[in-house]
Amino acid sequence: MSTSPTPEAWIFDYVRTPRGKASAAGGLHSHTAIDLVVHLMTDLRARGLPVTEVDDVVLGCASQLDEQGSNPARIAALLAGWGERVPGLMVNRFCASGIDAVAVAAARVKAGDADLVVAGGVESVSRVPIFSDRGPLWTDPAVVEGIGSIHMGVAADLNAALEGFSREQLDAYGARSQHRAAEAWAAGRFAAEVVPVPRGDGEPLGTDELVRPTTSPATLAALAPAFAGLGADGQDALALRSFPELGAIEHLHTVGTAPAMADGAALLVVGTWEAGRRAGLRPRARIAAASSTAGHPVRMLTAGQDAVQAVLDRSGVTPAEVACFEFAEAFAALCLRFERDMGIDSAAGDDRMNPNGGTMAMGHAFGATGAIMVGGCVEELQRRDGRWGVGAVSGAAGLGSAILVERPDGADSTGSWLG
Repeated sequence: MSTSPTPEAWIFDYVRTPRGKASAAGGLHSHTAIDLVVHLMTDLRARGLPVTEVDDVVLGCASQLDEQGSNPARIAALLAGWGERVPGLMVNRFCASGIDAVAVAAARVKAGDADLVVAGGVESVSRVPIFSDRGPLWTDPAVVEGIGSIHMGVAADLNAALEGFSREQLDAYGARSQHRAAEAWAAGRFAAEVVPVPRGDGEPLGTDELVRPTTSPATLAALAPAFAGLGADGQDALALRSFPELGAIEHLHTVGTAPAMADGAALLVVGTWEAGRRAGLRPRARIAAASSTAGHPVRMLTAGQDAVQAVLDRSGVTPAEVACFEFAEAFAALCLRFERDMGIDSAAGDDRMNPNGGTMAMGHAFGATGAIMVGGCVEELQRRDGRWGVGAVSGAAGLGSAILVERPDGADSTGSWLG
């Protein structure tokens, strides 16, 4: 029986595309999901990744059909010229898929089954629209009735009602996400991670094109509720079957306080310390813990926060010790709940949650979002010289996933490792 210590999983690099509008007019619409992954793979190789050392590619994707079917992880590795020996694996936990892809990579590294894995996610919502898989959770009347399946936006309004959040609070959060994203782009905080992608006309798209810097609570207050029609069409009745104490659901979320759908991809390089040393890669952070949780399938959007609490409890870390929370903005009500429960007082200047804006402002590319949360968290920890960071996402049907990363004191200002 081996007495070798269990290897740790380290993050060595992170790249992502800009996020494009999920429409035919979007800057990434001319590219398939595989195109986006190949683009990032090519960049990782140019940055010094020895692709012959890569043991696997693991990608998250929420709608794995048509152009996003038949294992894009394997196809992209072949098209990127990484050689025939690099396999590929796809995972799907709805919007949490990108985090789970990174967690799978870390688990394989910690188990000693792989030394170097590229993990992340991709989604081209403009080309493979949401719900296009026509899965039973969306389309089978017996499943919908049996589970009480409702649209995520109706679930967001349900959560706002259960928590007692007002329309004014939701709009204030939505405006703040936009302002933080605009400020982060203006300050060049995404320069190291974003790889520009040519538009259909050949001009490069180098920024997240959904950011609206002029957004204010007043402009958001003028928007109509986005999910009242779905509620009136029977979904409120489904939700109230589980929560009859409410009596009715007031629909408060708008397109300005919901995650904006986007196209995009993200990749992280995960491996053992020794594999990174052999490859000449700089360790950025250790993957300390990962968790996937499930909660009430109708309320659904609270599971990401539950996963955060799980990884903190597992590691003995308190919310106060976390320097950065990258929490996917699955509607404003859930973000307000997260801040309240984690003791984050944004009104007093505590900007540890989504300090650079979030998916409400920059876009939600379903399968890629989790990887963007983890990678962005590592980048922000380095800027803050922080130790602990968390990336988390809530998904449909009451699913959620989180990863806790640690940037120990052994990292110097250049990102090199001491010791």
